[in-house]
Amino acid sequence: MRHVQRGGDPRYGGRPTGEPPLPPEFSPHGRIPSQQSQGYEDIDGYGPGQVYGGGGQGPYGPSRPNWGRRFKVTVLSLVVVLLAVSLGTYFWADSKLDRQVDLSLVENRPAEGKGTNYLIVGSDSRKGLSAEEKQRLHTGSSEGQLTDSMIILHVGSNGSTMVSLPRDTWVTVPEFTGTESGRRIPEQQAKLNSVHVKEGGWLLTRTVEYNTGLKIDHYVEIGLGGFAKIVDAIGGVEMDIPRDIKDRDSGADFKKGRQTLDGAQALAFVRNRKEAGSDLERTKNQQKFLAALASQTATPSTVLNPFKLYPAMGAGLDTLTVDKDMSLWNLASMFWAMKGVSGGEGEQINLPTGGPAPLGSLQLDKPKIKQLVDQLNNDEKVTVSSP
Repeated sequence: MRHVQRGGDPRYGGRPTGEPPLPPEFSPHGRIPSQQSQGYEDIDGYGPGQVYGGGGQGPYGPSRPNWGRRFKVTVLSLVVVLLAVSLGTYFWADSKLDRQVDLSLVENRPAEGKGTNYLIVGSDSRKGLSAEEKQRLHTGSSEGQLTDSMIILHVGSNGSTMVSLPRDTWVTVPEFTGTESGRRIPEQQAKLNSVHVKEGGWLLTRTVEYNTGLKIDHYVEIGLGGFAKIVDAIGGVEMDIPRDIKDRDSGADFKKGRQTLDGAQALAFVRNRKEAGSDLERTKNQQKFLAALASQTATPSTVLNPFKLYPAMGAGLDTLTVDKDMSLWNLASMFWAMKGVSGGEGEQINLPTGGPAPLGSLQLDKPKIKQLVDQLNNDEKVTVSSP
């Protein structure tokens, strides 16, 4: 009589009583019944309950992990974290911008051209500096707020152009209404660096527009202490000093050659005037340094390092004064354009001047300025030469 396996439990792969066993290829556990032992023989050395593949336990033994699902969950989690950090950083940075310059006060504005024009101003404000910091930075203790440096940065599709405005330029300060007195102030003549003292950034913007015919879209100002803090926050800026420089007034004391400047040294370099020989030479140093600052800040070692990025952003944003319509995107565009200029993607010139004027100042070369402004407004390549 044929032997029949009895008592098979279908739940665990057995067969009902009276039915023959399954062939090996259909056996759920990889084994067949043994007539001698009334049990099961292992196939290929696998014991009871084992299957090929390993892993977690399933109803028929180990199961494979779902790596695809785990990968998707991990990626989604990273995206959510990065989005949260990015939004948090944006709102934190946006809240730090000091938007106090109201360009709506500027009267009789020139026609708008192509591209975007920024007026970047470095003032000699000592606000927030301690007595020790004033001494270390060689700033003196004057409470005035003259403009040590002024640059128009044009950002367009044909590259960027940095136009330095010499502080000794003799300009017409157009008629304006005083914000505190409400009185109408008549037109007057003055050096460009003294205009800021009268009414601040908006009147300086109006004066630049009146004398050049170029509409200014955004205004950015930084004081002496803020400038030094930004440089220190990124670990200094590497510069190639063209010659030995020593100037007691600014504190500049450099040997010729490539070197890294800290905040105090950088401030001395851009403020050095007497040794440079002229204000025009100093403006070239300022352009060179600002381009290098932007280029060396926008590097992976800074942008991808939160221990350098946040201090640099904090130092910069805490000390900037901008117009009321300035956004972080505008500020970033300005910054990247400056970086592009340092990489050879733009022009660096001085505002054309043409000979002496009262009080040792410089006379504007109006025909050349008109040609320059026309080229900027039309977003054309700048061909105007400068002193």
